[in-house]
Amino acid sequence: MRGWTALGEAIGSHMWLVSPVCVAIGVLFPTQVDVLNRVVVALFAFMTFQGSLTNRFSNLGQTARHPLPMLAILALSAVAMPVLACALGWLCFGSDANLVTGVVLEFCVPVAVVSTMWVGMSSGDMALGLGTLLVSTVLSPVTIPLTLKLLLGQTVQVDVATMMFDMLVEIALPALAGVAINDLTRGWGRRVLSPALMPAARITIMLVIIANSTGISSYMTHLTPTLVAVAIFICLFSSSGYVVGYLAARLLREPRAEAVTATFQVGMRNISAGAVLAQQFFPPEVMFPVVAGTLFQQILASICKIVVGRVLGEGDTEGDAEGNALQEA
Repeated sequence: MRGWTALGEAIGSHMWLVSPVCVAIGVLFPTQVDVLNRVVVALFAFMTFQGSLTNRFSNLGQTARHPLPMLAILALSAVAMPVLACALGWLCFGSDANLVTGVVLEFCVPVAVVSTMWVGMSSGDMALGLGTLLVSTVLSPVTIPLTLKLLLGQTVQVDVATMMFDMLVEIALPALAGVAINDLTRGWGRRVLSPALMPAARITIMLVIIANSTGISSYMTHLTPTLVAVAIFICLFSSSGYVVGYLAARLLREPRAEAVTATFQVGMRNISAGAVLAQQFFPPEVMFPVVAGTLFQQILASICKIVVGRVLGEGDTEGDAEGNALQEA
């Protein structure tokens, strides 16, 4: 069991390297690994379930006592960032509606599950982070299709009803099931089940990245200046999310812990969810901007942690311990 857990921890601590390697495997060997695309939805649902086992419904209660930080994070991540991404996407890549769709999809998916790990390691507000993650995830079957319809409905066909149903099954229900099991078992889900499933979930995320990357194989092996520009745009705009989250928290005069949480959760996206949706509902070209985000997210989060420590101070060690526990879970 110790070796199994160590495998999961090793994958998690090296995601900045693992993610690009997985993208490379999917791009270079699309035919050999294409079988993964048949089970990618089930794999993603499992990832969501395992990641939710560390959460509790009581986190919502704690957050509700001071809801402004959560509302700010949700407004920025689900509304402001997608709208700005859409405007800049049309400005920069307006001649290709599929690339613009991919840019918007990349930034309208819910808050990344792994953001709570970075929040914990940076001594952020874990109750706020977990509560916001739960709300963002559960609302995503509504927010994503409606955002795409409102921003792109005149140029891109969006099957809102089907997308809502599929996201309910793939994201919202597994997330609620994980939280419910943890609550009903009085923390057994977080203490025992989540650590036991953690290595499998880490392997699963590798398989999901590989599967999603097969869809951009032809684009990566025949890179054009436009596609390079898209990748650079995704990197720069993703970086801006951390800055926007931090500035919003400062403007609201939030304490350090809440500012840390806002910084990471506005900046980090559930990219796997976006890639699965791109594969299910859109032409292959839409996948490129979404998967491009996989190359940068963990590296940007690592840089952000260093910057947060220097700008806001290191904080206390309690948050670090909880963050490490989440990483192990």
